[in-house]
Amino acid sequence: MAQIIVTDRKGETHALEAVEGWRVMEILRDYGVGVAGTCGGGCDCASCHVLVDEDWMDRLYPPREEEEFKLDELPMVQPNSRLSCQIIWDDSLDGLKLTLADY
Repeated sequence: MAQIIVTDRKGETHALEAVEGWRVMEILRDYGVGVAGTCGGGCDCASCHVLVDEDWMDRLYPPREEEEFKLDELPMVQPNSRLSCQIIWDDSLDGLKLTLADY
């Protein structure tokens, strides 16, 4: 099964099995690694803010305008910041590396 490699806010790394068609936020939330996903994937709360490993940035679809606006509201955004609710999992992302962003 395909996996997402996630570093949580404590610096611990987790290999999570991923499900085709799910939002990455849903996978992170369901494994309980520290993503709330309070808006349910509506790109409204930014509680699913992650930092994408730089080797993976070019493999993801670019953020839509709605996601960019929400990221602009965050106090600690980085060039590799994404909202995990806006990344839809497919097996081409097997091995995707993310770090949960600090609040």
